[in-house]
Amino acid sequence: MFKQIFEIFKSDSLYEQALAECHEMLDIDLTMFKASIQSLRKSDSAEIDIDIFAMDKKINEFERDVRRKVMTHLAIGGKEDIGSGLVLVSVVIDIERIGDYTKNIYDLAVNHPKKLDGGAVEEKLADVEKISFDLFGESIDAFKNQDIEKARSLMGSYKENISSQCDIITNDIISGKVGDIEVGKATSVALYARYLKRIAAHSRNLISSVVNPFERIGYPE
Repeated sequence: MFKQIFEIFKSDSLYEQALAECHEMLDIDLTMFKASIQSLRKSDSAEIDIDIFAMDKKINEFERDVRRKVMTHLAIGGKEDIGSGLVLVSVVIDIERIGDYTKNIYDLAVNHPKKLDGGAVEEKLADVEKISFDLFGESIDAFKNQDIEKARSLMGSYKENISSQCDIITNDIISGKVGDIEVGKATSVALYARYLKRIAAHSRNLISSVVNPFERIGYPE
């Protein structure tokens, strides 16, 4: 769906600016995601070389600006552009939410005294972490290039490889099946798995806009 209206974005100055801002938001999100993982999983001090809170504020500013540009265009233009405007406004919400969840991961790192190890579920956690990060990076590429086939392929990997695995980690901890983790670490692992799942879900929503009409964004093709 989004590919069909991509030329509209490129041909109108306001839409072109709004789309460029979405792309910049995604790049900021990816930088935040990488830094937050490094802080939580590789560092005992939670120190990072970026100001993640300033970057989050920048994403929020971009979201408001994208909405403003879409609203202005629709107020001036015709009804035929309403669909494209709705798609872009929907997409920017997912991009903003990814930024929020990367900030949540960093907050977790700040409040966890040492780098986080998953104990008995470490292998599963590391797999989900890598798949989620790779999915987001590949989703950015598919969205920027409006690559329908790549988007279709990526959408198919979410439920089995990320969603269900995150649920297994969280449910095993809640049910007491993971016995080698103290309470603080268990809580952190469960929260981290949930944040990864939500980032992956918003990544899926993003790329679903490439292949689906507006009403099916976030759902299978």
